[in-house]
Amino acid sequence: MARKSDPPPIIERRVPDGGGYLLTVELTYDRRLRRNVQWTVADTTIQVRAPDSISPGALETLIDEIVEEVLAHRARARRLNDADLERRAHDLNATYFDGELRWHTIRWVSNINHALGTVTEGGISDGDIRISDRIRLWPAWVVDYVIAHELAHRKFPNHSAEYWAYLGRYPLTERARGFIEGVRFVQG
Repeated sequence: MARKSDPPPIIERRVPDGGGYLLTVELTYDRRLRRNVQWTVADTTIQVRAPDSISPGALETLIDEIVEEVLAHRARARRLNDADLERRAHDLNATYFDGELRWHTIRWVSNINHALGTVTEGGISDGDIRISDRIRLWPAWVVDYVIAHELAHRKFPNHSAEYWAYLGRYPLTERARGFIEGVRFVQG
């Protein structure tokens, strides 16, 4: 076990997640922490911050528990993954975004009331894309736009000018936005 004298972050281990990705556990000792370990997940990295006073055995146990929780969450999310949406997302990523975007899962959901899709940023659910099942019967090019919209958020987690320029790689962006505005107009 690496200790506080090592330069942060310390790569503690690499763990296959069962979905084709290798998770990396990075440990940083933080003198501001007194008792608790804090951790976050960003893409495929579990970032662990620990007090420098923690014993190596206790830290090893905590890291084991954190990894177990992340693996269990990712396994549950993968069970809900939609194979058709996954294929479409991979095709869009390869065709318009040079294959540079990564996400964890993509699926239809019925609990999105106003948005057409969402993507989680950070935390244990990082990279989970959800698409509203209200749009299942919309034209394929509009659904593809919604998927592309959420994929682009993996690079730009905002709606900046850079985001819209990047999303503009999908050639039907403006047409799809017009379709969506028309649907919203009709729905009042």
